[in-house]
Amino acid sequence: MRWLAEKVLKSIGWEFVGVPPEAPQFIVVGAPHTSNWDFIVFLAAISHWGMRPKYLGKHTLFEGPFGWLFRRWGGIPVDRTKPGGLIQAVSHEFARSESFALVIAPEGTRKFTNRWKSGFLKIAEATGAPIVPARLNYETKQVTLGEPIVFAGPVEPVMDILRVFFAKGRGRNPEGAGTVALRGESPSGMS
Repeated sequence: MRWLAEKVLKSIGWEFVGVPPEAPQFIVVGAPHTSNWDFIVFLAAISHWGMRPKYLGKHTLFEGPFGWLFRRWGGIPVDRTKPGGLIQAVSHEFARSESFALVIAPEGTRKFTNRWKSGFLKIAEATGAPIVPARLNYETKQVTLGEPIVFAGPVEPVMDILRVFFAKGRGRNPEGAGTVALRGESPSGMS
């Protein structure tokens, strides 16, 4: 399925810019996330880069007749109504694996939100894994991987780097793109 997604997207003009980090463990932060089509673009990008990442998905994706397929594609079900323990569980997955890449959509939804979820920073802090920004741009038909960012606190410099990087992103449904800001930051990113 991944190679097919890559072949189809390349045939309609999509490009994949950048290279994955050499680090054996990292967290890919992908945005903007505004459409179910983002998953197909994601499959094409990971095929192109030869990555086999895990991703967090709404637990209901893993129910029913296709649940096994989402797990096979690297999915880790998340019940958003029970947030406790998520960071600990994901940190455990990093600790038990020599090679582990996790893809996170920090908006947490395909609808507009004026705040990103901070889980990716908490996971980076707990695991020491670098953050690799991945930007979608449906206008230019590009998926771009940025340079790895080592998070050692404070939050503001990392978020400033991410705001600059994601300013060039365009979602399939631009009105759904979230503001690159965390709780406690103003929507423009300034505390």
